[in-house]
Amino acid sequence: MTLHTVIFDIDGLLINSEPLWNEAAAIIFKQQGIVLTPQQYQSTTGLRTKEFIEHWFRHFQLPPAAQPQAEKEIVDIVLDLITQKADIMPGVGHIFEFFARKDFKMGLATSSPQALIDMVIKMIGLKDYLSATASAEDLAFGKPHPQVYLDCAQKLNSSPLSCICFEDSFNGMIAAKAARMKCVVIPHPSEARSEKWGAADLRLSSLQNFGQLHFDGLMTQ
Repeated sequence: MTLHTVIFDIDGLLINSEPLWNEAAAIIFKQQGIVLTPQQYQSTTGLRTKEFIEHWFRHFQLPPAAQPQAEKEIVDIVLDLITQKADIMPGVGHIFEFFARKDFKMGLATSSPQALIDMVIKMIGLKDYLSATASAEDLAFGKPHPQVYLDCAQKLNSSPLSCICFEDSFNGMIAAKAARMKCVVIPHPSEARSEKWGAADLRLSSLQNFGQLHFDGLMTQ
């Protein structure tokens, strides 16, 4: 099937917000006397805040009743941090222009809440590029479940088989592949050489590096 649709993740791919999520979580967990290691953060990258909180509250045997408030506080802190110091990732302008020139339909699919989606669209200036967005915030399951990608494809009136997804997290890659979409991963440099990205159709160090040869390769796979 011909590829004619591209769907992007947000956190860690379009803006460098992953450290900000970690910073916000650190503030909340410190109140409980807990410090997560970088490895622990990486193991839950790509999950929704709700699932992130549930996982670590269960792991550290914290009271479940405190989870909803912790989730809300983390999201509020992250939105504030993004407005203060989030940077646009290298190559974002390039990649949207690349697919705009090919008349691709474009969307965003993220585990983050709609408030973050709206903020990032305004921050980067993506409104004129996008035809749909999808958040896993209120879905029964977030990434690595494929539903958020399937929802975005449906909103774009595209078959999953006609979609290319761009991701930076392992959970996101699994979600995209479970949706039967092509997946290009842009891992964090600390994980770039990991074998866990083997399921991806293409692995690059930056969105800026994506070009016609890579596009042609995806089209013929």
